[in-house]
Amino acid sequence: MTLTLDIYQSLWAMEQRIPGQPEEAVEIQLSRIADAGYAGACLDPNVDEIDDCLRLKPAFEDRGLNCMVNAFPHDVASLKPLLDMAAEMNAIQVNVIGGVMPLTPAEAVPVVNTWLSMAQPYDFPLLLETHRNGTLNDLFYTLEVLEALPELRLCADLSHFVVDRELQLPMNQTDAQYFSTILDRSDSFQGRISNNQQIQIAIDFPQHREWVTQYRQWWAQGIRGWRSRQHADATLNFLVELGPPAYAITGADQRELSDRWHEGLQIREWVQEIWAECETPDTAA
Repeated sequence: MTLTLDIYQSLWAMEQRIPGQPEEAVEIQLSRIADAGYAGACLDPNVDEIDDCLRLKPAFEDRGLNCMVNAFPHDVASLKPLLDMAAEMNAIQVNVIGGVMPLTPAEAVPVVNTWLSMAQPYDFPLLLETHRNGTLNDLFYTLEVLEALPELRLCADLSHFVVDRELQLPMNQTDAQYFSTILDRSDSFQGRISNNQQIQIAIDFPQHREWVTQYRQWWAQGIRGWRSRQHADATLNFLVELGPPAYAITGADQRELSDRWHEGLQIREWVQEIWAECETPDTAA
């Protein structure tokens, strides 16, 4: 059995959003991602952006980049054209950040079931992403949906739940179990570090060390759990997704306080180290 780690870079996260400066062409951004050795790039379309994404297919192919999709359907039916787009892009995975947000978990179950059924004819897995202002907006809500839908698998962006719950460190046993449940149900992970008040923090500031440590522990736990569940050749897809302002904190000059590109490379290195540590016992056996 061969287990592989592929690390992706978010195309949205390549935006700089510096006042008065135009963004680099998407093709230049994709070249930078390819030159850095990422396995691929992730697109974040809603239905209105499908054509723009499809026009990027030659750029992905020319650079040897795989495609991941974060799909934003704003109603139940609009996931279908996004899945079709992902298939056209030869996507390896689709993560759904649903704009359908029923008030109760019970009302969410038929929505999620419909989306899972829609995805069955496609070759790629469909995961629901843990995300504020989305179907799985809240940790407790998500735990109830997971209990009702044992077949549902997640893409874990834990930063949203940390902020949403104003999680305290060190974690108590109850919170630790809640997050363990999320990790156990996750087949993909995203690389962003938050604290309990800010969705994205600079990873090398000394005041953020305890949160960096916590996220690295979560990623290690999630990766070990994923590996233990595999019974055939499989690939774990990890997405580095350090968002531009206003995700990234800026100063009075409207410039970011840290270098997101280099932070993303650092997160990739940490994840590669975790993966290598997980492989060591297998090698020894």
